[in-house]
Amino acid sequence: MVTIAGWEIRTTGVAKTTGAKKTPKQTPKQTPKNATTKNTKAATAAAKKTTTDTAKRTTAKKTTTKKVVAKKAAATKTPAKKTAAKAATAAKTTRAVSAKTEAKPEPTPTRPPLQRDSLWAQAARVLVLLLAFVCMVGFAVALARATLVPSPGSSDLVHTNLRPGASLRAYLDQPAFQDTVKQIGGNVLLGAPFGVLLPMLMPRARGAVRVVLVTGLVMVMVETAQGLIVEGRAFDVDDVILNTSGALLGYVLIGRLLGRALHPRRHHWWHRWTKPSSSSAA
Repeated sequence: MVTIAGWEIRTTGVAKTTGAKKTPKQTPKQTPKNATTKNTKAATAAAKKTTTDTAKRTTAKKTTTKKVVAKKAAATKTPAKKTAAKAATAAKTTRAVSAKTEAKPEPTPTRPPLQRDSLWAQAARVLVLLLAFVCMVGFAVALARATLVPSPGSSDLVHTNLRPGASLRAYLDQPAFQDTVKQIGGNVLLGAPFGVLLPMLMPRARGAVRVVLVTGLVMVMVETAQGLIVEGRAFDVDDVILNTSGALLGYVLIGRLLGRALHPRRHHWWHRWTKPSSSSAA
């Protein structure tokens, strides 16, 4: 022990004191207040994170829904747009066609010279009709002389024929070819004027069928008169056939053209279902 200035100091105690180990400082224990604050912060952070995640999910769902709705709307609008585009194109085409039609009107068909309204055309038409009438009268006289004049010397040679083709075979079997041509050609030429003059003088008789019917009726009457009241003559159905064939031939070659030159085209019943431009009148 050392005494210094009235203080007694133990050396051993000092040594012990100096040689003693330092004890670590103990951190003060957390109080309940600090723990509560930390827990509150953690809960707040977790709540914020949850809120953020929920907001993100909601935003993603809304975006997906908007895309689906937009796709459906586009799919629904596309046919309507296509239809509208087609309708607009068709309307443009129609307007273009109508504009061309209006710009280029169809030319009116020109009438034949004899059907025009001028004085010279009317005078020429009257003259042609008068000439046709004179020809018809001359033909009637010639027909009467050729068919209604009695022939007493032929009474034993002629006979009534009601079988088509029987007289034709007899004409063809004649030994002289000149006689065959005379019999067949004469009957054909005898009916040809009907086919030429009827379309000119009787506009309603135009047409191949009408010409054949009128000619056949007239020749049946002539042949009946021959067989009943004319001596040396007889009814022959082959003569009617040959006369009608001649009328048809005359109509096709000449009468059809003359009838169209003098009279307007006749409208047939089938023209209701055909275009006026494509209709062909008799």
